[in-house]
Amino acid sequence: MQKSKVKYQNDNEKFKIEFKKRLYNFVLRLIKFIDKLPKDNVSRIIGDQLLRSGTGILGTYIEASASSSRRDFTNYFNHSLKSANESKLWLALLRDSARVVQSDVAWFLDELDEVSRVFATSILTLKGRK
Repeated sequence: MQKSKVKYQNDNEKFKIEFKKRLYNFVLRLIKFIDKLPKDNVSRIIGDQLLRSGTGILGTYIEASASSSRRDFTNYFNHSLKSANESKLWLALLRDSARVVQSDVAWFLDELDEVSRVFATSILTLKGRK
């Protein structure tokens, strides 16, 4: 029994490290994407909003690791989930207003869907509903 618990903790730690790397790489790719947006006023404003919400996913996730309680930790995850959902909105607006090529946005939207599912599942688990 002790051995399986240790393995689970190692798998859990491995997942956390890999997820943090995944978020970090997402943000790096997002920064490059935003930097290449058209230089018109609308793209700049939406790009600013996307930069805030997109980087907020990672920043809030990092803050969660220093939280002082389970409730606080869950709260940070809720904020990361909200930032991911907000980022989807800004990306969809860029795509649907024809400011970017649809295929350039597809990866980000797919990645945000997966990241959102991780946060949502974690929140449910933390609240004892899964």
